[in-house]
Amino acid sequence: MAVQGALRRAAVGLWRFRMGNSLSASVGLSDAAAANQIQEIISDNCVVIFSKTTCVYCKMAKKLFESLNVNYTAVELDMNTNGSQFQDILEQMTGGRTVPRVFVNGTFVGGATDTQRLHEEGKLLPLINQCQMKRKSQTDI
Repeated sequence: MAVQGALRRAAVGLWRFRMGNSLSASVGLSDAAAANQIQEIISDNCVVIFSKTTCVYCKMAKKLFESLNVNYTAVELDMNTNGSQFQDILEQMTGGRTVPRVFVNGTFVGGATDTQRLHEEGKLLPLINQCQMKRKSQTDI
């Protein structure tokens, strides 16, 4: 089962950051399969950043979570042959095509400045903690 999960993550160019580990690869997907992969990534992780490796704002978002010592999952769209397709689907989902597209606890919270603002308002960590507590209670069952 763990191998299947690793292969699925590799198939969508998923990078998991637990302060250092990463996976990357890509395969062709139908739009429906790509949308399903995106939804699955979002629902399986407390923090997801759809990103590009050269984007300054993406780096800013990642640095924020790293400074908070919060694990996140980054999908590097420029390292994935499906990246443009993912961006199209994310645009339909969120109303914007720019990166980063940051999701916390299954909810789109915005880009880097939106995420930073949530943190400054004291609203980001409670969202993350809510997700982590929910996941912990699910694993305790």
